[in-house]
Amino acid sequence: MSEGYTNIAGQRVDVPEPAVAFSGTTMGGATYKVVGSILQAVLLRLRAGQEIYTESGSLSWMQDGITMNTNLQGGLGDVFKRVVAGESLFIVSYQAQHDGAEIAFASDFPGKILALNLGEGQSIIAQRGAFLVGERSVSIEIFFNRRLGAGFFGGEGLILQRLTGPGTIFVTIDGEIVEYTLQPGERLKVDTGHVAMFEPTVQFDIEWVKGFKNILFGGEGLFFATLTGPGRVWLQTMPMSKLAGAIASFLPRSEGKSQSFGVNLGDLLGGR
Repeated sequence: MSEGYTNIAGQRVDVPEPAVAFSGTTMGGATYKVVGSILQAVLLRLRAGQEIYTESGSLSWMQDGITMNTNLQGGLGDVFKRVVAGESLFIVSYQAQHDGAEIAFASDFPGKILALNLGEGQSIIAQRGAFLVGERSVSIEIFFNRRLGAGFFGGEGLILQRLTGPGTIFVTIDGEIVEYTLQPGERLKVDTGHVAMFEPTVQFDIEWVKGFKNILFGGEGLFFATLTGPGRVWLQTMPMSKLAGAIASFLPRSEGKSQSFGVNLGDLLGGR
């Protein structure tokens, strides 16, 4: 429908179609479109026999003609790696029984959905919990920050996801995304929650914030993520952790403690 749609009493009720942010074809041949501007969803039309996978609980809706299979997928080590990487215990596979069967997955946080086409052996490093849905040929592994001690205390800086092709995978970004191309030796200091993705050629470290006053009164926490080129870096403007902190400041307090009406802020973080 056009934007100037009209509803006439007693006739069919019409609503405007959502805006299409972008569309395309996956490397496996499925057509897709990402709709919405803030809370986006990706709608895929699969080919007969084509299979995609996601973590449990990510499906939004699907048409008839798609079979669903939930399992642990792999050995104990693989299951552990998925959980540590911010994904669920179970993997859910969806396979189309005929051409054009549609399935949709929506983001659970204001931001963007990105489609990444990865070549054979090509990898991208993404924030914990970024994976939304992907073709079966794409693998997900945990990526540990090499400065394990600092990363542990830094929280968000410890564990990331390595996504490796071949295939198309969809990831979620918190807020808007800003890209930097770092030259060899060029460094960028970032609040850890703002790191969305980077190329494997980029060196990722966690460093202490310097200066006693900066630590106590700077409001930036104890750590920075340092990203050193060469390679591209993608930063996100609204980390889930910061939004949860802002919401917490508005919750009623009783006897000096925040009351969350049964809402666990850890759940709001969604593993990020």
